[in-house]
Amino acid sequence: MNTLIIFSLLVLLMLTGMPISISLGLTVLTYLFTMTQVPIESVALKLFTGIEKFEIMAVPFFILAGNFLTHGGVARRIIHFATTMIGHWFGGLGLAGVLACAMFAAISGSSVATVVAVGSIILPAMTNQGYPKQFGAGVITTSGALGILFPPSINLVMFSIATAGMSATGPNGESVGTASVGQLFMAGVVPGLVLSLLLGVTTWYRAKKFDYPRMPKASWAERFKAFRDSFWGLMLIVVVIGGIYSGKFTPTEAAAVAAVYAFIISVFVYKDMGLKDVPRVLLKAAAMSSMLLYIITNAVLFSFLMASEQIPQTMAAWMSAQGFGLVVFLLLVNLILLGAGNFMDPAAIVLIMAPILFPVAAKLGVDPVHLGILMAVNMEVGLCHPPVGLNLYVASGITKMGITELTVAVWPWLLTMLGFLLVVTYWPGLSLALPRLLGLVG
Repeated sequence: MNTLIIFSLLVLLMLTGMPISISLGLTVLTYLFTMTQVPIESVALKLFTGIEKFEIMAVPFFILAGNFLTHGGVARRIIHFATTMIGHWFGGLGLAGVLACAMFAAISGSSVATVVAVGSIILPAMTNQGYPKQFGAGVITTSGALGILFPPSINLVMFSIATAGMSATGPNGESVGTASVGQLFMAGVVPGLVLSLLLGVTTWYRAKKFDYPRMPKASWAERFKAFRDSFWGLMLIVVVIGGIYSGKFTPTEAAAVAAVYAFIISVFVYKDMGLKDVPRVLLKAAAMSSMLLYIITNAVLFSFLMASEQIPQTMAAWMSAQGFGLVVFLLLVNLILLGAGNFMDPAAIVLIMAPILFPVAAKLGVDPVHLGILMAVNMEVGLCHPPVGLNLYVASGITKMGITELTVAVWPWLLTMLGFLLVVTYWPGLSLALPRLLGLVG
């Protein structure tokens, strides 16, 4: 009954058009003040301690790094490098868009930044070469979602934050730990590469089927020059991932290093930004960080309410009583997350649903790292379908296409993503192989 009241109130507030962060906070405060005896002092204390986690600092730093890269000409150089490598294949410019999105996602950690940076450059080029606008929009809208899966994904950081400090028991009563940022980063690499390949195959197949233009084959000298031009941007992947797994710094420290590195290459190496542009980039990053941190703050309160009312444990007991096995549970998780993606942004979904699903998943033997990647892939799909698919709105602004027209344009790639979601759901080895190889998970 308590669960029904809490979620009914939350949905009701969101349906009024109220921002999700405020809806979360009001739901918690209304319930605590009217239906429980929890001291308000404990709420204030939880609000303070919940957001003083060191890992949370990674969020604004990765956002700042992504903003420097978006405005600093890195995307343009990466696109040129990708074009010289595979531009001569069927749908070459579209394939270059997929490859550029994958590479830029791996250095920015943001899907929206990837769509803006890559899409604003490559979509006009595709139109000029004779590609239908719908084809280019479908490629970039869906490929841009790779930012959620590849490290340094901001959403994977949020999953780790949302479940940090939680306790759960496995199917045999053993204690199950939460997933660290480092484990999640490594777990996202192989699924990210596989999804990039599948999106590329879809792009190639449709380009060949409709005989879309191909570019002249670049010489090796041109390819080397393009690589040299994009080298400093691509090195950020090595700096962040290599630094974390060599033990030089933590993921949070890696975020700070990434921000400083992105600033240096944008202003002093590539010189596409002047010092006068830096305050504008800082303000934009601060505005985005403030929005996410406010959502995190209210999500911490919501998690506190979930824990104090024993809602995750109750749900786990109910599912066990219904005889739901692992297959049915994972199917339900996908349906819930895809449904939530119809009216909520990915950050809010992760922060609300991760604390609820984690204890239930642990009870059924789902690895926390696998659950984190499963949620990330669901968020990727949610970014690309209406009515609140954020990538759709960003791509709409770039292409000047309506949401309905854009929704039709993305369906071949969206079906590919849904098929990939099923593979990730029921093949945990895809997510866990690399972390196990590196000794990060048992």
